[in-house]
Amino acid sequence: MTPPPFMSTAQEREAWRWLLQRQAPDGLRDEPAFERWLAADPRHPQVYARAEAVWTLSAAPAARLAQEESAALAGYLARMDVSRRRRAPAWSLATAACLLLALWTGGWWQPEHWLGDLRADYVSAPGEVRELTLADGSQLVLDGDSALAVHFDAQQRQIELLRGAASFKVVRNGLPFVVRAEAGEARVLGTEFEVRRLSRETRVTVASGQVAVRAGEGPELPQAVLHAGQRVAFEDGRLGTPEAVDSNAALAWRQGWLAFYQAPLGEVLERLGDYYPGRILLLDTELAARRVTGSFPSADPHAALNSLQAVLGFRQRELFGRLIVVH
Repeated sequence: MTPPPFMSTAQEREAWRWLLQRQAPDGLRDEPAFERWLAADPRHPQVYARAEAVWTLSAAPAARLAQEESAALAGYLARMDVSRRRRAPAWSLATAACLLLALWTGGWWQPEHWLGDLRADYVSAPGEVRELTLADGSQLVLDGDSALAVHFDAQQRQIELLRGAASFKVVRNGLPFVVRAEAGEARVLGTEFEVRRLSRETRVTVASGQVAVRAGEGPELPQAVLHAGQRVAFEDGRLGTPEAVDSNAALAWRQGWLAFYQAPLGEVLERLGDYYPGRILLLDTELAARRVTGSFPSADPHAALNSLQAVLGFRQRELFGRLIVVH
């Protein structure tokens, strides 16, 4: 089975931006600019059609959720507005926009996930770590809230990482083993490594052996050859510089621990979100850049958040048991 063409996360974000804008009143639309965006890349019509299908399929359930939770959300926003009005007059408006966007596109109602999962062979729930053995004997561990598809044929063994992260221990059998994520790929013959899709980039970390990483498809593109204890990131077709990393710490999630060294808080909360049955929403960009070093049990994201709060001094509020707001 041939997988569909890859679309970068940047293209997906742009498609959702255009879709949300086109749901607005006519006065806020810019149809000529939208038409230019569609024509700029042959993949844009496809990614926009997919976003539109997700919107259509999820409109009714999302509306029911909004009705059920609107009173609680309005009360929370009112309390935030009273406590913050003097220091930040626009707080409630910005907060409302962020919260409603989270509830619609990424809180607990995530239609883009379950639509993508229709073509996944393996899926893990938030907080679930799955150990699997593939048909060739290779072993993989799927991190929480992750999904992938398997495409094996006579020429190569191919994995498509749809979201989240997975580590691989590859059996040598003469066929290339390729993991595709976003627009890039990691290609090996036999090794142990991890591929992780984050909101802003995709990372490849090698525990043993060698892995060749490209930020796109095709042998003509530049590649980085990673050895044990190295990591590289790529984003929107740009390949970063390999760096040294503690691969044991990077893959500690397989033993139930999340380890970080000088990681931005925004990234730490994104990782914790893989183990929380909802969404962790960070509203402060300066706070997101604060650096964190430490290890936390992945089975208890609330305890990890409490520890971070004690050190960094932020505030947190949980809504409906499915959304944690950090500010």
